[in-house]
Amino acid sequence: MLVRLIAACAFALVMVYAPVQAQEKNPEKSQEKLQGFATFLSELWPDAQAKGITRATFDTAMGGVTPNPAVIAATKRQPEYGKPVGTYVNNIVSLSRIKRGSEKAREWVKTLDAVEKQYAVERWILLSLWGMESDFGSAKDKWDVFRSLASLAYVKYRHPYFRNELIVAMGIMQKERYSRDKMVSSWAGAMGQSQFMPSNVVDYAIDFSGDGHVDLWNNIPDVLGSTANYLNKWKWKFGVPWGFEVTVPKGFDYMRSRGSFADWQQLGLRRADGKAFPASGNGILFFPSGASGPGFLVTENFDVLKEYNNSDAYAIAVGHLADRMNGGAVIKTAWPTDDRPLPRDARVALQKKLASMGYKVNEFDGHVDFDLRDNIRAEQTKFGMLPDGNPTPAFLEKLGVKY
Repeated sequence: MLVRLIAACAFALVMVYAPVQAQEKNPEKSQEKLQGFATFLSELWPDAQAKGITRATFDTAMGGVTPNPAVIAATKRQPEYGKPVGTYVNNIVSLSRIKRGSEKAREWVKTLDAVEKQYAVERWILLSLWGMESDFGSAKDKWDVFRSLASLAYVKYRHPYFRNELIVAMGIMQKERYSRDKMVSSWAGAMGQSQFMPSNVVDYAIDFSGDGHVDLWNNIPDVLGSTANYLNKWKWKFGVPWGFEVTVPKGFDYMRSRGSFADWQQLGLRRADGKAFPASGNGILFFPSGASGPGFLVTENFDVLKEYNNSDAYAIAVGHLADRMNGGAVIKTAWPTDDRPLPRDARVALQKKLASMGYKVNEFDGHVDFDLRDNIRAEQTKFGMLPDGNPTPAFLEKLGVKY
């Protein structure tokens, strides 16, 4: 899976840049880092050359580039986990963004008609991702993609992912004959209005406008077509909802987490918006902030949205924004005010603890997937807690998780 970083991390840079700058005032340390970076570049060149990068391209990309302390410091921050899910979703799904999305739907109706027909991805999802990633193009990339990726590769952050992305970015500039100043991105190297990492650009970006060039920075048909191509290749199912809010009956067995829509109806679940369940298909019951908050039945399309960005909160926000732009209802159940999302260290510690107890844990990356939530349900039951699958600080304390 191609992992992508949430653009909201950019806010962290404001918080960390000043102290990092202060640290860099030590000339001896700065010189040492520059020497190390020069060694990094000398070791990078043979690999880039082996992948078809010319010396001219390499020198153009890396000429004058030095490590960016603000980018390196941003890897220590996790603003996407710093606020409750409800706060995050409500901030994203604002009335102004809903209005702008509806306006863009009318403005680009012919393009959206064509994209929807060719790639079988609903326009509202495409508009929602466009709004999420770049506020419909109004949020411009401001970072040097080569400096950002080189900085991350230099410190071996998630090695070798960013090192590979750096070489791929060189290949994009070389193939498309982009000028050096065009190669701008987010702090972590995501480019254009769709915020594709370089490998995403290679794998999914298309020339939907037919002008002979792929331009994710300025060409809206290319942006929408490329986003649809991305989702289509990850098996998006047209006509299947990403999910929807549900209410559960009194006495419901919260150990139940998976079933067909027919099963859920028989168990007494109802859609919060009063609409009928889909005639067929399956849903996973998901309480992102615990059973005291909204509950959702999510589908395989929810997982596709997480391929775009592996975050439950992100996927809910994208899906809900798409629904609202299409005339859908607000989330009915109030989000809990005491929701405290676990930091990444705590989630990784939880995964390791459950693995040590004999549970199968798919990855130790801090992402709480649905299998892990079922494991949590089993342990919550042992502690006499409501088994809603939501890990809380109180649950970790009972489980003896240290972080």
